[in-house]
Amino acid sequence: MVSNKSGRRRLVTGTVATITAGLALGAFALSGNANGATSSPEADRHPKPTIILEHGAFADGSSWNGVIDELRADGYPVVAAANPLRGPATDAAALRTVLDHVEGPKILVGHSYGGNVISQAATDDPQVKALVYVAAFLPAPGETALELTGKFPGSTLPDALDPVTYQQGDGSTATDLYIQQDKFRHQFAADVPAQQAALMAAEQRPVAQSALEEKATTAAWRTKPSWDIITTRDLNIPAAVQRFMAKRAHAHTTEVAASHSVAVSRPHLVADIIEQAARATVR
Repeated sequence: MVSNKSGRRRLVTGTVATITAGLALGAFALSGNANGATSSPEADRHPKPTIILEHGAFADGSSWNGVIDELRADGYPVVAAANPLRGPATDAAALRTVLDHVEGPKILVGHSYGGNVISQAATDDPQVKALVYVAAFLPAPGETALELTGKFPGSTLPDALDPVTYQQGDGSTATDLYIQQDKFRHQFAADVPAQQAALMAAEQRPVAQSALEEKATTAAWRTKPSWDIITTRDLNIPAAVQRFMAKRAHAHTTEVAASHSVAVSRPHLVADIIEQAARATVR
């Protein structure tokens, strides 16, 4: 992906700029009507909760496009937050600024590594009424994404990674992780059309290697009702790992024969589970 050290530095610089711009755009979008629809007397009497979507590693907010279309068509306000992908604590703090800005009840949805983030961000927030995990991590305090990935066999992610090491401002080095573009579809989005998967590969956002090694400190799923979509053809987080976490969290589970990119390949299913969580917890 990157041919030399200077190229890697340019790539990292561009990534930081993209994150900053994404956060700024997200804040701008939140200043208006989140679902873009006109209100009605019935909607004013029984407002629907806002759905907050948190993407995971190797993806961006566009991975929720199909889900957003479905939710908006059913009258739900939706915000797809920009995830910096720097570490659970840092990313949860960024997500909390979004949660604090959106008034009223909320349903918090996390894909993949985004599950780590929502588990921490939702802790002690009474306005988060339910958590929805989509092919995601549900770590307990003290666990890491890397540790959970290897708890049961089946993940082929390590051999598909493309690490980019760069120098930080203090002189130390850090590593960002991408998926090799020629392996992206097989690894991450096998049930997504080839042309769309190629775009996803080119647009992917890297996750800091340290983020996957950072221990969780809280677990909101211990106190909030949870729903979990388990992807049985997942090569990133094996289905056995997903089942272990969902059972421990007493989550309402739905299994689907899909890749890790189930929000892209099965947006109707994902939106339906989110709406189930909303109807069950917000009245």
